[in-house]
Amino acid sequence: MSESKTPLLDTIKEPADTRGLSVKQLRQLADELRAETIDAVAQTGGHLGAGLGVVELTVALHHVFDTPEDTLIWDVGHQAYPHKILTGRRDQIRTLRQGGGLSGFTKRTESKFDPFGAAHSSTSISAGLGFAVARDLDGRDSSVVAVIGDGAMSAGMAFEAMNNAGAVNTRMIVILNDNDMSIAPPVGAMSAYLSRLLSSRPYRGLRHFAKQLAQKMPEPLERTARRAEEYARGLITGGTLFEELGFFYVGPIDGHNLDHLLPVLKNVKEARRTNPILVHVVTQKGKGYPPAEESADKFHGVSRFDIVTGAQAKSKPNAPSYTAVFSDQLVREGERDDKIVAITAAMPSGTGVAEFQSRFPSRCFDVGIAEQHGVTFAAGLAAGGYKPFAAIYSTFLQRAYDQIVHDVAIQKLPVRFAIDRAGLVGADGPTHAGAFDITYLASLPNFVVMAAADENELTRMVATAARIDDGPSAFRYPRGEGEGVEIDLPAEPLEIGKGRVLREGNTVAILSFGTRLGESLKAAEDLTAKGYSTTVADARFCKPLDEDLVCKLARNHDVLITIEEGAIGGFAAHVMQCLERHRFLDQGLKIRTMMLPDEFIDHDAPATMYAAAALNAPDIVATALDALGAQEALNEAQEVGAPQRA
Repeated sequence: MSESKTPLLDTIKEPADTRGLSVKQLRQLADELRAETIDAVAQTGGHLGAGLGVVELTVALHHVFDTPEDTLIWDVGHQAYPHKILTGRRDQIRTLRQGGGLSGFTKRTESKFDPFGAAHSSTSISAGLGFAVARDLDGRDSSVVAVIGDGAMSAGMAFEAMNNAGAVNTRMIVILNDNDMSIAPPVGAMSAYLSRLLSSRPYRGLRHFAKQLAQKMPEPLERTARRAEEYARGLITGGTLFEELGFFYVGPIDGHNLDHLLPVLKNVKEARRTNPILVHVVTQKGKGYPPAEESADKFHGVSRFDIVTGAQAKSKPNAPSYTAVFSDQLVREGERDDKIVAITAAMPSGTGVAEFQSRFPSRCFDVGIAEQHGVTFAAGLAAGGYKPFAAIYSTFLQRAYDQIVHDVAIQKLPVRFAIDRAGLVGADGPTHAGAFDITYLASLPNFVVMAAADENELTRMVATAARIDDGPSAFRYPRGEGEGVEIDLPAEPLEIGKGRVLREGNTVAILSFGTRLGESLKAAEDLTAKGYSTTVADARFCKPLDEDLVCKLARNHDVLITIEEGAIGGFAAHVMQCLERHRFLDQGLKIRTMMLPDEFIDHDAPATMYAAAALNAPDIVATALDALGAQEALNEAQEVGAPQRA
């Protein structure tokens, strides 16, 4: 039997097992934890770089704090893989992001060590404050620690939370994980010494004494003494902003040096302060794995990879991705019209804006993790005479709904929303599912809402949106490969509010909105083979709905089926209301609506998720047969025929 490469990690079943270890042993544990994380993600894929950057911090936090009695909250959760390994889930870590396996994020139902679920950024301080106040109301004495990255700090919610935390004046600890050195440069022994000093009881006592002494002075002298003390402290630590928000600032400190981390964390844990503390920790994303350190994105999100070389296993695509198709057409529109500008919220590559940014750098704006600001910024650009495309994932756009309503829709400003990751997205699971955008956008007056059935349709929808100048518009498309259809260039804009018929029949009508069109055509083949002539139509628009098309399908068929990659209350609701207005529901029409189920579907391969959602061709066929009253007869025929086939 070969000797274990992780002998110390093998002895750690939960965080309590780390608390008797020496600093030397903790360093060894960190090295083994990093190796285990790399090995696991090499097999599963996932978000590696962020986790590698917090290995030492993870070890230190679980060593110093009494988790789970002390509450530890990870913002976003990209960096939580080492945390999962240390908290009793090592035996499952190679199921990460796989169907039935561990979530790629923290998840309350998964472990008592995950007190708060995450996946979207900038929530940890708000949640941590809630935990801290709940603790105070209960009269308990535990610690609350919220870890947040410097990128996540760009979201307004983080500042709202810090402002509130400073005002509430309760004891909680925020760890600012600065992995891009965006706030301060790397620092060494002197800074570590200052951080230990500033977080220690003697310093805090001396500082308190100085403040008390200043208060006994005449008012002008008191004011001068107080300002001098705070200013001097700000010069030493750079913590003026956080101090103004009511936080006691400590840092910056080297997040990979346990000799620096451990005493500071012990000091802040023992501090009997009534105001929150912010510990500024500088880390390196991808730390300890050369391919990640050398990569431009620090291995933020990776597929399975070779540990030795870092080479990622990527299947050869059969068709361009929808994101790439959008990117190409956006560049074409930018070449055609110099008023076209692009906005992304910290996702230039993920949303396909990177190429536009490269070609037209002065017309592309990355607003950081700040979707609310991004939408209103786009509204301002539109009001200023420009033609903004706001490229934001469906699930992230949810964060800016008030701005969509108030700043865009009410004012009829021509902001164009390019909504990537529509529908079910696979390994990221329900937190990233683009399930709700049809419902939340199509309910708004003045909006044009489109969904692309294939890559050629997407190209045409980009061209269409570029020419809508009298109000907001949106077009949605999924993650992953297109259908492999030919793209007709130059792209011809669509007629607003007009769908298309791809196949004519007279018994069953399937009206598709989005990329279930391919499955609809397969279902039509099957139904026709069974003797039920089937029409297939592509709605293209949820709003304005092609009511003439809907009425024609209702008038000329026995069964009308709608299908969409969205939640209840979306496209089907608009079709039903159209049918009600035109009195088709009073005339015996058999209508069936197919959409995502009213539940959050756990992460899995997208094909498996759509099968679970019952939105594939066999499900459409079964729905049609049931509506026709033919399903029972078909089942009986199959049962009768079974012995003969045997």
